[in-house]
Amino acid sequence: MQLKRNIKLLGWFNFFTDFVFFAPVAIIYFQKVTGSFALGMSIFSVAYVSSAIFEVPTGVVSDFLGRKKTTILGAACSAICIALYAVGISYWVLFLGALFQGLSRAFYSGNNDALLMDTLKETGQEKEYHSHLGKISSMFQIALAGAAIIGSLMASKSFALVMWASVVPQVCAFIVALKIKEPQVHVRASGNIFEHIKESLGQFKINNNLRLATIASALRFSVGESAYFLRQAFFKTLWPLWALGIPQMFGNICGAFSYYFSGKVINKFGLFKVLNFEIISNRIVNLIAIIFPTAVSPVLMASTSITFGVGSVATNSLLQKEFTNKQRATMGSLNSLAGNILFGIFAVLLGYIADRIGLIAALIVAQIILLIPLFYYRKILNK
Repeated sequence: MQLKRNIKLLGWFNFFTDFVFFAPVAIIYFQKVTGSFALGMSIFSVAYVSSAIFEVPTGVVSDFLGRKKTTILGAACSAICIALYAVGISYWVLFLGALFQGLSRAFYSGNNDALLMDTLKETGQEKEYHSHLGKISSMFQIALAGAAIIGSLMASKSFALVMWASVVPQVCAFIVALKIKEPQVHVRASGNIFEHIKESLGQFKINNNLRLATIASALRFSVGESAYFLRQAFFKTLWPLWALGIPQMFGNICGAFSYYFSGKVINKFGLFKVLNFEIISNRIVNLIAIIFPTAVSPVLMASTSITFGVGSVATNSLLQKEFTNKQRATMGSLNSLAGNILFGIFAVLLGYIADRIGLIAALIVAQIILLIPLFYYRKILNK
């Protein structure tokens, strides 16, 4: 019974982790401090590239030290990160904050999904992984929805207020992490760490589906996240600063429903139909909103979140099926490593295109690239 509390605790942990008030105006704040979109986007790039550097070590930490302790370390780094962002007196202070964000992301990556899977294995609910993942992931979206509207209103008054207020939920996430119970089904790895990493890498060599799923996941994450951060600047050209949280909130509410009901949707239609519809429909809607910019564009782009959650759960489920129990967190971290490295490239590239040609051109390039993962999913699922 105590172990089953992990599922609820993970839900609340996800909520506090993403209850970040500055999220809807992050690129605007970073651009304000650094003086350009390229430098502003480079802060995101530093966070994700540093996460890539820390990915494998933290994945090994999770497999050797335990899921709970790794989650606690991630929460501590997240609080430090946002405090440094709040100080924000120069590019280099933001840079240091981004390093801590990268470390925090690395601690969470692989570990938190592995914690959920281990918990479900021990309670005999392993086959319900995608359903539980969708429900606890919906808490991310609920948090972002609440933070979006509050944060944009705060930012219209004071960027300092919105930044410092964002530290409080991270402290709450740290407290929740302390209450998590370590699943006993997770047998902590022992022996040579380098051999453990070698075995994990070996799985990517011999498992073709794992390689394809990783490439697709890395592209979806890196380009999708880069475009997501950049689109807030696009929204600002159409809506006033105080209102930017409205489309963000709408999108997060749609995303929460999408994540929550993703298990039922996947069970009814299957992984391929879900991914096929999500990728194609999102590209069509986004391209229309970008190419023909009007006051409705932010709402249209935000509405694509109604399929984003179920698509994300489907992607994660494909990966988890290919991971081995012994190296689950490390393999998850290797997958995130690829995504974070690509993010570091695409974030700066799209920021550069935005500076040189314009935001619309950068966002169109992103939408075209985001069609590519569909071809990999067709190969994996033999469609």
